[in-house]
Amino acid sequence: MAGVTDRPYRKLCRRLGAGYVVSEMAASNPRVWASEKTARRLDHQGEEAPIVVQIAGGDVNLMAEAARYNIQRGAAIIDINMGCPAKKVCQLQAGSALLSDELLVARMISAVVAAARDEGDVPVTLKFRTGPTRVLRNATRIAAIAEAEGIAMLTLHGRTRADQFNGEAEYETIARVKAAARIPVVANGDIDCPEKAARVLAHTGADAVMIGRAALGRPWLFRQIATYLETGVVGPLPTIGEVRELLLEHLQEHYRFYGEWIGVRSARKHIGWYVHDLPQGAAFRARMNQLEDCRSQAEAVDQFFARLGDPSLPLPVGDIKEQLAA
Repeated sequence: MAGVTDRPYRKLCRRLGAGYVVSEMAASNPRVWASEKTARRLDHQGEEAPIVVQIAGGDVNLMAEAARYNIQRGAAIIDINMGCPAKKVCQLQAGSALLSDELLVARMISAVVAAARDEGDVPVTLKFRTGPTRVLRNATRIAAIAEAEGIAMLTLHGRTRADQFNGEAEYETIARVKAAARIPVVANGDIDCPEKAARVLAHTGADAVMIGRAALGRPWLFRQIATYLETGVVGPLPTIGEVRELLLEHLQEHYRFYGEWIGVRSARKHIGWYVHDLPQGAAFRARMNQLEDCRSQAEAVDQFFARLGDPSLPLPVGDIKEQLAA
């Protein structure tokens, strides 16, 4: 979720029901820590506790140093990324590429946990996948290694590195990991509605679910899932007026965070996700992507939602609305 789960979006998701949010993936290479991009990714000003920083890299010593660096700057939890399947990450023998070398996994976790312990006994968690390939699914061994080396919580995406985001998440593997583990296990992958969250929790026995891609343009999904798990009732979709207000607030914080030049461009993807399933959304995205300043972009969003109809009506999102109301 690099480039997506920035500080403005994390704060919004927390406000809308997410119990726990994790930073964008931060590189362990100290040469980039002073860069504007990395400094922005590690900016947690105004966020609710706990501050969780996700680190990625292939060098054991650099990963340990990255843990120390971020704890000294306010991280209350360090999350090791061994789940990212992106080519540019795996080429550096980081992310899910690490799953092919279980000895390296053990050494890296041990070093990061030791560094975090030295900096105040800060917990370290692990995000990983079910294995390098479908032929080599080693999630249960990775989980056992992680627990033995001091990991406090596991988050397992139910796909292999080779799967990328194709096919369906394999919840059976998550269930096996949970059955063997003595630490909390979080299930991740294809959880896109309240009912699915409940089914995954029941099937896997997991302690929690993590939502990623399904929340793009739908940050209220966290609220709906939390309500459903507590009451068994799917809450209503937000109204047109509520989404308009949420998006405009999101944009204003996004612009303040990134500035005019980056802000107007990086906001386009968020706006696109919000309007993707709305009437005339595709045509609006095409026009909106031509705008070059924040004020014009925000005004266009405001006008688009004004044309959708009565602000007190539920958001008219077609299939998603039907799915959530089922």
